[in-house]
Amino acid sequence: MMSEHFDVAIIGAGPAGLAAADILGKAGRSVALIDEQPGPGGQIYRAIATAGEQRKAVLGADYAAGSALLGALGHAGVRHIAGASVWEVTPEHRLSYSLAGRAASLSAEHVLVATGATERPMPFPGWTLPGVMTAGAGQILLKTPGLLPPSPCVLAGSGPLLFLLATQYLAAGLKVDAIVETTPSGNLAKALPHLPRALLSNRYLRKGLAMLANLRKAGVAHHRNATGLVAEGSERIEALRFRSRGKDHRLPCATLMIHTGIVPNVQISRALNLDHAWNDLQQCWHPVIDAFGATSAQGIRIAGDGGGIAGAEAAANAGRLAALAILADLGEISASERDARASADLAALNWHARARPFLDALYTVAPEFLDPADETIVCRCEEVTAGKIREFVDLGCLGPNQAKSFGRSGMGPCQGRYCGLTVSSIIAHKRGAAMDEVGYYRIRPPLKPITLGELASMELDDDDQRPAA
Repeated sequence: MMSEHFDVAIIGAGPAGLAAADILGKAGRSVALIDEQPGPGGQIYRAIATAGEQRKAVLGADYAAGSALLGALGHAGVRHIAGASVWEVTPEHRLSYSLAGRAASLSAEHVLVATGATERPMPFPGWTLPGVMTAGAGQILLKTPGLLPPSPCVLAGSGPLLFLLATQYLAAGLKVDAIVETTPSGNLAKALPHLPRALLSNRYLRKGLAMLANLRKAGVAHHRNATGLVAEGSERIEALRFRSRGKDHRLPCATLMIHTGIVPNVQISRALNLDHAWNDLQQCWHPVIDAFGATSAQGIRIAGDGGGIAGAEAAANAGRLAALAILADLGEISASERDARASADLAALNWHARARPFLDALYTVAPEFLDPADETIVCRCEEVTAGKIREFVDLGCLGPNQAKSFGRSGMGPCQGRYCGLTVSSIIAHKRGAAMDEVGYYRIRPPLKPITLGELASMELDDDDQRPAA
């Protein structure tokens, strides 16, 4: 039995994937739109198809705007495969995935990876305690079942998402007890040279200032330049201890939301061995792509935050650009038509890019999370501490892949998603080497955990069933 074949396979039904599917579907092309979630929207527009007016009001106009992307699912050629976990993508454009306890595969002429971003690891002593969760996880609970965390609730870290979540919690009726901001005091001076260009896209800055004003008006305590974070508790989080502006603080909390920025999700692009580059401002790797999402592999494109952090609106622009390029590759449109139709999205991307250097410099991650204290667990799956990683370097470990052999870091169920950047950073600091020299984990399938039962359920292609010669 042959697996299904499509013109295009899109991995991820967030803003980039939906925008691309809309362009391709309108052109009458067959599209497999694969996503892990039960509904479309990705992380930023999670559960947008079922969200009521009250929830949209709580989450804000930016979230509600995601409804405009849902038209992509109405095209006859677009098949939305929801709740599917992709665990292998080959250079030959074959995708394997698990759905409802069974494994399946499909192939495509072109593959568009639109898997978005993940939250950066924020390791500090006690961050693995129950009751400590990422701001993104808090948003998921708010967007999907509409759950609010137990009080007292403290938010700690750095970046716009922290203030957005606090604003949404206030709108939902939850008291936010404090924001503990870890943005280093010297970041503003580094960001100021980029401010004139950012002012050309000042909608972002106006939104940020409005959120801060609302939080001040609501009486939310705001501790700036915090360092030395320690989460205290025996069975679960009980308090957050830190130092801010020369004073020691201890805030009781039942919930601690943490966040220090987002980074591209590079699991699939790494597994495909695509070219990557290191971004000093964002302190992360990103795939090397052109304006239309083309990568170093033929027929594989990347769109959205998975190719570089730019935000939800920019992700939709990038998705449309990738789709237009695919249509040109398929002979559906000419190169000149592609360029003409791409002009508006290219201009929009340039507009969004104006604010990025300022935001990236302002919210550059604090050093204590790049090179955490010895006792801090950095690989949550295998419970490997930062001190152990440094011991491995003393024994001759040169990079994260060797660290796997020394102590299994990166070999747990998350496949290095939550420790990869930290392990590489610790090794780089210990060796005094550049991140490019240290490198990242080699990612191999399965990209997500699968059972032997799922694997055994996969129906083989006719060619795979032929006896060996």
